[in-house]
Amino acid sequence: MKVFGLIVALGLALLASLFWGQAPLSASDVLTAIVGWGPELNQQIIWELRLPRALFAAVIGAGLGASGAALQGFTRNALAAPGILGFSACAALGAVTALYFGWPRLIIPAALLGAALGAGLILVMTGLKKGAGVLILAGVGVGALATAITGLLMNLSPSPWALSEMIYWMMGSLRHAELGKLMIVGPLTALGLATLWFISPDLKTLSLGETTAQSLGVSLGRVQIMLVIGVALCVGSGVAVAGAIGFVGLFVPHIIRLIFGPDPARLILRSALAGAAFLLLADIATRALSGPGTPLYLGILTSLIGVPFFLYLVVREVRS
Repeated sequence: MKVFGLIVALGLALLASLFWGQAPLSASDVLTAIVGWGPELNQQIIWELRLPRALFAAVIGAGLGASGAALQGFTRNALAAPGILGFSACAALGAVTALYFGWPRLIIPAALLGAALGAGLILVMTGLKKGAGVLILAGVGVGALATAITGLLMNLSPSPWALSEMIYWMMGSLRHAELGKLMIVGPLTALGLATLWFISPDLKTLSLGETTAQSLGVSLGRVQIMLVIGVALCVGSGVAVAGAIGFVGLFVPHIIRLIFGPDPARLILRSALAGAAFLLLADIATRALSGPGTPLYLGILTSLIGVPFFLYLVVREVRS
């Protein structure tokens, strides 16, 4: 029943995203535009602007939510988040590199390549030793390296225009959402979600501890490799099309854990649904709070929401 509630919440958030925008549309306007009736302008607004943006928010939010749940289950740490493995930083490095050389059309493949290289480097670094501790150390190191190189490229930016594009892209936004791009990010995120769901039973066993899980037949190396691949697909594809959107994978799984319990095998699907609904609502909020000529970027809003929650978790951990 609780899962059904999440599905209903996701559907309502998706519907609300179609209604909200600068051009006021009634319920009948939206419904007729969806089925291809009514004024052509209304159909363009729904099919070319609002629906792609809503679907992008749902897909990216699902990937971030599921990634956070899987990482928290693997590391057995509520403070773990997708950014800890550095995939966001690696994907951002790829996109910034494309902007640095003046190749805006190659942002998506460059970001995907950056995430793939980051995943490969992490797998190489952790090849001889498996475990949450080594994985986190490798991810933090790779992410720090990618962030440093990104900063260097921004520092050496060939023009103010290129620098501004890099900065705006790093803030995270869905304003460039298109159905064509969804054909790229959708399948990649779906593959990543399927990979994370496949290892969910092993994550449940790992909650007993790595030594105990291995004694019960869990291959720690296989789970770690699939975890890295799944998170890289979900996070890398999302960053490739929307820029950096942080903290969704931190607090969404944590809140879902409080509602549904700590079972990692159940949290991945539920966190994916909740992450999709949350990012839809967050995108609606950015449109509602944006003023003329001063847009509020999605990544900024999620950070403003996530940072206080993160600090709360840190303080709670210190006091416990």
